[in-house]
Amino acid sequence: MKTADTPQFARIAAAIEYLYDHAAEQPDLAEVAAQVHLNPEHLQREFQAWAGISPKKMLQHISISRAKEALKRSESVAEAAFAGGLSGTGRLHDLFVRIESMTPGEYKNGGAGLQIAYHFAASPFGEVLTAATGKGVCFMMFADEREAALQALCAEYPNAGFTETENAFHRSAMQIFSAPGQGKIPLHLKGTPFQLKVWQALLSIPAGCLKSYGSLAADIGRPTAARAVGTTVGSNPVAVLIPCHRVIRESGIIGGYRWQRGRKIALLAKELEGAA
Repeated sequence: MKTADTPQFARIAAAIEYLYDHAAEQPDLAEVAAQVHLNPEHLQREFQAWAGISPKKMLQHISISRAKEALKRSESVAEAAFAGGLSGTGRLHDLFVRIESMTPGEYKNGGAGLQIAYHFAASPFGEVLTAATGKGVCFMMFADEREAALQALCAEYPNAGFTETENAFHRSAMQIFSAPGQGKIPLHLKGTPFQLKVWQALLSIPAGCLKSYGSLAADIGRPTAARAVGTTVGSNPVAVLIPCHRVIRESGIIGGYRWQRGRKIALLAKELEGAA
């Protein structure tokens, strides 16, 4: 998959969303191309170059029936990992991404006293803003608009000090797109005990596997809290590193995503392609 500029990603994301919303109708290439104002040949080349698979193949991977199959397969993987002492594939992500919670003072005071370094970098899914304290990554989001991304960071830590510079934490975080699992990535996050528990549970979902909100709630011992779990999944402050994109509805419907639904579908399709 190539590193994409934001305009190209926006076109591909729009095409992906159209494919997903009209999957039952099996739209052909010309129909999808018309929706994003490209000729079919141009869309085919751009889509293949960006995603590494054809629109038709993408359509196969994002159908609701395939998502349901993935949910069932994921449950089997989770059961196998549990039987093996939680040392199976479900723990691979957890082995290299670690969460350290902020102190109550840091949490309540909007990051007062924290010095946060932030950096913009290109990824296959568009530009990314990554921010880190002296202890680890505290914020990561897709930055389709730089100013809006910076505003979101400042709103998360209104009383912190900010410096635009790149450091080792930023570089480690960006490895998730090129060499996942190749090094430790410490996260330094503010959150309630419930939020931290949900985010920790998300780390146990391996690439190519999916979880439903209800199943995730059961995993943390709160089977009746699926709605609260959904809210916490949606407030995940670090895109991709904590894989909230791997949680979908029981029905197999992908659902929304804090950083654009087309991006979530693209992330899942690529992972499912690799797991096929």
